[in-house]
Amino acid sequence: MNSLAHKLHNRVQRKKRIRSVVSGTAVRPRLSVYISNSHVTAQLIDDTAHKTLAYVTTVGNKAAKGTMTEKAAAIGAEVAKQAKTAKIKTVVFDRGGKLYHGRVAALADAARKEGLEF
Repeated sequence: MNSLAHKLHNRVQRKKRIRSVVSGTAVRPRLSVYISNSHVTAQLIDDTAHKTLAYVTTVGNKAAKGTMTEKAAAIGAEVAKQAKTAKIKTVVFDRGGKLYHGRVAALADAARKEGLEF
């Protein structure tokens, strides 16, 4: 196994470990974060009903400009606004196998600043 495949395998293992513990409900949905090399995606998921309650991404979004950290912060603020309109105040944070650092932390901090609790 080359180093890139090994790194991907380790991230998938971390993601499975997190998902075995973290689960969202209608009252407290899961805030799932996915960050690729060029885009950021966040969604609020009710795992009991298998429904997505809110979804925000930078794909096709002209307003999301700047560095990836700035894009992540903008997405965090936007998903918190959508949660507020859906009358959701608390969520469970799912970092998706990534470290809680940099872009993931920027998204979480922006969501907290807009009033989302987790």
